[in-house]
Amino acid sequence: MGIESIAIIVALIMSIVLHEMAHGYAANALGDPTARLQGRLSPNPLVHIDPLGSVILPALLFLSNAGFLFGWAKPVPYNPYNLTDQRYGEAKVAAAGPAMNIGLALVFSVLLRLAEPLALNDAFQSLAAYIIFINILLAFFNMLPIPPLDGSKILAALLPFKAAMKYQEFLRMVERWGIFVLLVVLFLLINIIWPYLFVAVITVASLFSGLEPSAFLDLMQLL
Repeated sequence: MGIESIAIIVALIMSIVLHEMAHGYAANALGDPTARLQGRLSPNPLVHIDPLGSVILPALLFLSNAGFLFGWAKPVPYNPYNLTDQRYGEAKVAAAGPAMNIGLALVFSVLLRLAEPLALNDAFQSLAAYIIFINILLAFFNMLPIPPLDGSKILAALLPFKAAMKYQEFLRMVERWGIFVLLVVLFLLINIIWPYLFVAVITVASLFSGLEPSAFLDLMQLL
C-alpha cells in the first residue's frame, strides 16, 4: 500500500472520528455529559476507532477498487433523557455529525480554490478532492432515513407525534439487530443506492470546489 493510499484511508478515519466527536459535543452542549465523562470528546482517534468499520472495511474497499470508501467509528454514547431539548434534542445531536462532514468539505473546498495562490502541489489538491468527496459522501449517507443512520433520528423528530411514536418503536426493534442492520445498509449502498449517491456527491463536490464534475473526478485520479 503506497503513501497515497494510506493518506486517503487516514483522511477517512479522521473524517468519521470528527463526525462522532461532533455528536458528543452536541450532546454535551444540550446537557448530556455522557460522552465527555467517557472521554469520547477527545481528538485521539484510538478512543473512537472501530477495528472493522474504521480500518478493515475502508482498507478492503480501497484495495479492491470498489469505487467508494465507507466506514464508521464507535458510536458516541449519549442519554437522550438528559437533553434539555426533549423535542428536537436527539435530532440536533444526530445532525451534528453530517454537519461536521459538510464543514470539513467546505474547508478543503476553500483550500482547493486557493491551490494556485498558495502554490499547493497536485498531490495535495488531489487529496483535498478526496477529502471533499469522502465527507460529502459521509454526510449524504448518514442522512438517509435508514436505521441506525443519523437521518432516521432526524426523521423521527420531524414526524407528527403519533407517527413518531410508531417510528421510534420500529427504530428500537431494528437497533436490536446491530451489525446485521449495518450489513443490510451496506448491501443497499453497493447494489441499489450507490449509482445515484455517487452522482449526487460528485455534483455537490464540484459545486463546492468550483470545478466541473469531470475535472473534479480527474483531480481525484491524480493521487
